[in-house]
Amino acid sequence: MLEGKSAIVTGSLDGIGHAIAQALARKGCAVMLNGFGPEDLVRERVAGLRGLGSDAHYHGADLSEPSQIEDLVAAAQQRYGRVDIVVNNAVTRFDAEIEALPVDKWSYALAVNLSAAFHLIRLTLPGMKRRNWGRIISLASIFGVEGTPRRTDYVVTKHGLVGMTKVVALECAEYDITCNALCPGAVYTPHLKQLIAQRAAAAGQPVEDTAAAFLGPRQPSRRFIEPERVGALAAFLCSDDARDITGTPIPIDGGWQARA
Repeated sequence: MLEGKSAIVTGSLDGIGHAIAQALARKGCAVMLNGFGPEDLVRERVAGLRGLGSDAHYHGADLSEPSQIEDLVAAAQQRYGRVDIVVNNAVTRFDAEIEALPVDKWSYALAVNLSAAFHLIRLTLPGMKRRNWGRIISLASIFGVEGTPRRTDYVVTKHGLVGMTKVVALECAEYDITCNALCPGAVYTPHLKQLIAQRAAAAGQPVEDTAAAFLGPRQPSRRFIEPERVGALAAFLCSDDARDITGTPIPIDGGWQARA
């Protein structure tokens, strides 16, 4: 259980991030939500976590701005007195071949996908070291260990998260602080649902057939990963039972990497 612990989970108003926030809340962890969304969604998400027994709050920091990341950490520390768990989940991506990738999109992806994780870790790690306890999890995706066309910003930043994970794990090896990267395959998030629906409409075929065609060459399980499964794995990694799992890119991909 995680009573008395507090977490910052970025990109946590929906999808994987929200599933992780829910999993932590169910373990008794206080959670600071973060992400972009309408006010009614924010209120709904905060209320939902509080209904699970979590001291949940929200901070709308733009993670492309280091000063706003500092405000996010300061707000969590003021509210909870500490930050024990950091989950780097917020992400942006732009679909283009490398020579067509706009420079501003590249810079934004570096800031949100990679630099934000660096800032959150550097700001919270000193407190974790003083308390000799901490958990850091970065969502690196299957593309943190593999490549794919037209996703330069995504693949590069996710590989960077895996590298950062290894460095932080080694630097914290003498403390009860772990740092891991989760590498999910195809998770049925709102983003992927929209992509499948668009492809189905363009092909004039049922969504179920489009989904099967999408999964076929990727996940041998032939089913999407449920966000709740990723949340459960993240919550386990935050437990004391997982204290010796660190510095590792962990797959949850229905056998995707086994194809290599």
